[in-house]
Amino acid sequence: MKPAKFAYAKPITLGEVLTLLDEHRDDAAILSGGQTLVPMLNLRVASPQLLIDINAVPDLDAITVNDSTLSIGSRARHNQVLRSEAVQRSIPVLGQALRHVAHEAVRNRGTLGGSLALADPAAEMPACMVCLDADIVLCSNDGTRSVPASDFFRGIYDTDRQPNELILRVEIPIPDASWRFTFHEISRRHGDFAMAGLVFGIRCQEGAVTDCRAVFMGIESFPRRIAEVESAIVGTQLSRTDAIDRAVALLSTALECEDGEEYPAAYKLHLAKQLFSHCAVKAFSEFTHG
Repeated sequence: MKPAKFAYAKPITLGEVLTLLDEHRDDAAILSGGQTLVPMLNLRVASPQLLIDINAVPDLDAITVNDSTLSIGSRARHNQVLRSEAVQRSIPVLGQALRHVAHEAVRNRGTLGGSLALADPAAEMPACMVCLDADIVLCSNDGTRSVPASDFFRGIYDTDRQPNELILRVEIPIPDASWRFTFHEISRRHGDFAMAGLVFGIRCQEGAVTDCRAVFMGIESFPRRIAEVESAIVGTQLSRTDAIDRAVALLSTALECEDGEEYPAAYKLHLAKQLFSHCAVKAFSEFTHG
């Protein structure tokens, strides 16, 4: 199929982008990497009146480290983030997750901001941003605002971004040495859409877990921290792994698994339990065995 007719603009400044968004709002779509938008246009799932190409706007792909924060521009390509020394050094779990994002050709064009704006519940980057306690910075002609990732994702393909706003960058606090994060996902083949995944982190001091974060992808309608399950891990001595079994048991009531013809809710719950056990054991082991 071919897309419906649309107008095309390629602004060269951020101000021009924001003015176009202000004028057209829901009738406009942002083109950055185009790995999801272009197929949606061809299938006429999306039919914007105006396509705003932001690839000529400078600095939207910048990756910087300031004080204790890693900042990644919304137009940063997945492979750019994956290969960034600043990312590898400060938040290596992002690299773990990005290796699972589609295939090389897609990662060469797909962008971080595009993934966050789409809010596919099976995508890796939204779950990572929630688990890493990131802030998503949006801008419009009304100004700039920062939204915690935990508040940004609201449902399937639904976010807090307003029609006149552009995702500018994400700001991620760099975890200190007391944290260990791990990522794992299950798919039929590497690079396929994930059936389920988990970003998991624990903070340990003096041999005990003092904080825990667990965010699933592909299980519920949007990524969120599972507070009651995290609480079951907090306070546990690293030498005691029975808390992991207790936390796994809690998933049966803590999760609201999406039901589907291909992957029923009961199967998704099974995958969630396997993922949690795998990631938690791995994180505990990294502390105890180095």
